[in-house]
Amino acid sequence: MTVRVGIIGSGFVANLHAEAFRYVPDAEVVAAASPDESHVRDFARRHDIPHAHTDYRQLLERDDIDVVTIACPNYLHCQVTLDAAAAGKHVVCEKPLAMNVEECDRMIEACRKASVKLMYAEELCFAPKYVRAKELADEGALGNVYYVRQLECHYGPHADWFWDVEKSGGGVLMDMGCHSIQFARWVYGNAPVESVYAELGTFVHGERTRGEDHSLCVLRFDGNRVAVAENSWARTGGVDDRAEIYGSKGLTVADLLRGSSLVTFSEPGYGYAVEKAPQTRGWTFTMFQETWNYGFPQEMQHFAECVRDDKEPRLTGDDGRAVLEIICAAYESAGTGQRVKLPFRPEVKKPVDLWLRG
Repeated sequence: MTVRVGIIGSGFVANLHAEAFRYVPDAEVVAAASPDESHVRDFARRHDIPHAHTDYRQLLERDDIDVVTIACPNYLHCQVTLDAAAAGKHVVCEKPLAMNVEECDRMIEACRKASVKLMYAEELCFAPKYVRAKELADEGALGNVYYVRQLECHYGPHADWFWDVEKSGGGVLMDMGCHSIQFARWVYGNAPVESVYAELGTFVHGERTRGEDHSLCVLRFDGNRVAVAENSWARTGGVDDRAEIYGSKGLTVADLLRGSSLVTFSEPGYGYAVEKAPQTRGWTFTMFQETWNYGFPQEMQHFAECVRDDKEPRLTGDDGRAVLEIICAAYESAGTGQRVKLPFRPEVKKPVDLWLRG
């Protein structure tokens, strides 16, 4: 069985999805959708995708699509997922799952009622270096793991809509804190998070966004275990993506870029799309086989197998919901200066409001 795919979006992450599916022998990208006609047609030509639509609902009406990947702005995730479920399409939804926990619940319920699979797209759980780091922890090579730290930092997002908190829901915590938080949950076997403490600030990009451009979150897990999520849009010098796992008998450090990259200087910048070029000007670490090192092909292969063999995805909508609940608690903590206990279910349109009103 060939799993037939539609990609909703045509920006940076959509490019990663399209490239990832080139590595998946039992999947075929049939169509793409994005409101900018010239952009989506160029995207389709670049990746040899047969059909391009300017309305994602036209893509959902196609009989030759089994799965959609959602790679559009955060504020659209909920409605697109609801529409996809109603059309009987399985869903891979990029992070964050939605703008708030209530939207997550609606998405999970809609997919459950429609008997379609919903996978929360966290590629770090498929990245080869990080997978090996978790294997070391699981096999006891590090002893009793008590501390996990993951950071993803660079100088800003790859598209302008991220700066607008009405579309993104927040700043760097919403954009990249998702990765760090889910990585820690994964290493700890999705153990309950007891409390969250966070410090947020807008240090460099205050003229561009009301959201935070640097975040530091401390998560205390059940079983006397701790994790730190550090994320930045304010750090110059290219992308820094690292994970550290500490145990009673050892430690491991996985640097996702160093050791798999070229040291590059470029005045104009480079990347999958024009939007990424400003981030890649000057000195950077240019990744070799970026999609593979970040785990995108492995992630899409996994979901294709789940659809083909009717299996539960490794990461589900429940994981995306759990991550967003933790993010909400982090914004509340940064706003109040207090540690926030979980479960935490605020009535809020977008998480960043919990910080901005503090």
